[in-house]
Amino acid sequence: MRPPAGAEKVRTLMRRLGNAARGEGRIYLVGGSSAVLLGWRESTVDIDLKLDPEPPGVFAAIARAKDALAINIELAAPDDFIPALPGWRERSRFIARHGRVDYYHYDFHAQALAKIERGHELDLFDVGEMARRNLIQPGRLAELFDAIQPGLERYPAIDPPSFRLKVSRAIAEIRP
Repeated sequence: MRPPAGAEKVRTLMRRLGNAARGEGRIYLVGGSSAVLLGWRESTVDIDLKLDPEPPGVFAAIARAKDALAINIELAAPDDFIPALPGWRERSRFIARHGRVDYYHYDFHAQALAKIERGHELDLFDVGEMARRNLIQPGRLAELFDAIQPGLERYPAIDPPSFRLKVSRAIAEIRP
C-alpha cells in the first residue's frame, strides 16, 4: 500500500507527465486530486485521471511515475460511472500547462453527481465543499441530472429513482 498523496505530489506528477508526453493532450484531474489541489483535503489515496485526448507517451510515464513517486494512479472519471454530462469539457477548469499537456479539473458538476450516486461519507463531504466554494450550483446540478437521466439505462448498477432521490437530498443540503 502506497502512502496518500498531497498537493505537492499531485503537482510533481503533473510536471512529470507533461514533460514526458511526446505530443499534445489533456489530462483531467478527478476527485481527491482536485480536493487536495484546491485545499479542502490534505491528501488523497488515489490520483484519478482522465486522458482526453490522450497525450502520446503518457502511459509509459504514468507507469514510471507510480513507482518513482510511490503513488496510486487510476484512470477513472465520472463518465465511467454515470453518463457523461453535456458540456463537461467546457465546464472543466484549467489548472496548468506542463510541456504539451493541459491539465484541468474534471467538471465539478459531473464529479458531484458521481459522488452523490456513490454516496460515501467522504463523497458527500466533497460535494458540500464544492458547493461552499461555488464550484457547483444546486439548480444546475438538477438540470444536468435531468439531462443524463435517459442514459442511466446503460448503467445497470444504478437505480434511477434512488439516484434522483439522492440528488434531491444533496441539493436540499447544499442550498443556502
